[in-house]
Amino acid sequence: MSAPLRVTVWNEYRHELKASHPASTIYPEGMHSAIAQGLREAGYEVRTATLDQPEHGLTDEVLANTDVLTWWGHMAHGEVRDEIVEKVHARVLEGMGLIVLHSAHYSKIFRKLMGTSCSLRWREADERERIWVLEPGHPITNGLEPYFEIPQEEMYGEQFDIPAPDELVFISSFAGGEVFRGGCSFFRGAGRIFYFSPGDQEYPVYFHPDVRRVLANAALWASPVAPERGAALASE
Repeated sequence: MSAPLRVTVWNEYRHELKASHPASTIYPEGMHSAIAQGLREAGYEVRTATLDQPEHGLTDEVLANTDVLTWWGHMAHGEVRDEIVEKVHARVLEGMGLIVLHSAHYSKIFRKLMGTSCSLRWREADERERIWVLEPGHPITNGLEPYFEIPQEEMYGEQFDIPAPDELVFISSFAGGEVFRGGCSFFRGAGRIFYFSPGDQEYPVYFHPDVRRVLANAALWASPVAPERGAALASE
């Protein structure tokens, strides 16, 4: 029996600690706990790490024993130490998968990997978001219908300043009319990166069953030991 996929869920964990913020009620144990719960239900071995832990919880030992890292940040991107970013960047190039969530589009690690500003249009909308599957045969969309909806979400819209994705897996449309490339995959070195936009801190997005399905699928796809990657390596 193969060893379980090892996932580290990283979260800056700031909004949830403010009693006046909706996240403190929606995610009383932190967004990282909700994300980790969904990934554990998929059968993965999951640990969590947060910004205020020593080395942001991303020690050399933790990174060496992580197949896939998920990253959520928003209000404290600038507090992430550059030397930790360098270590994560090196691990991605070596083959560690990276899943970048919602406002982590502006994180140091994603911007370093993309080489662009990663800026976008946004507004606090409380609007329905519809996530359209563009690649129904892709491993990340396994088990999904042609689209699914999130009842309330912050609006992210184009122009999204990223390089052209290697694969555009999802596109989002909003009740206000905007569209957004909300599910993009990239290849850097030996690593796979997936950006997934849903997940504003003011809504219970990480309890949504289809969001959890996407994250579980994405973790397997991004892993250096994903089945299709192993088959590809064996054929070389």
